Amino acid sequence: MARMIDYLPELEGDEATYVSKVMQNMDQEIAERFSTVYRARRKDPQTLLLTAVIGFFGAAGIHRFLIGQIGMGILYLLTGGLCVVGTVVDLINYKNLAFEYNQEIAREVASLVRN
Repeated sequence: MARMIDYLPELEGDEATYVSKVMQNMDQEIAERFSTVYRARRKDPQTLLLTAVIGFFGAAGIHRFLIGQIGMGILYLLTGGLCVVGTVVDLINYKNLAFEYNQEIAREVASLVRN
């Protein structure tokens, strides 16, 4: 049984709990592959915060492109971050945006490495 803290010690809070559950029944080899791929694909919440701040002062929606929400990114670009309100909301909820994205990535990577 793999322990998440041994492979991904940089994870914190809800993300660590979720990834720990995903890795629960993985053997050592699969856990190593999972951690390598997951670490490369996950988005750090601080990166999303930084790009949202850049969007607040410049090109809105960059953070949405980073998490794969192309449609919302284009909408933010064309509407100035939904008249800045959407960007402000995203500045407040940046950790949740990153967590939701990372959950999806963890599910994809887990199914990828198990097959």
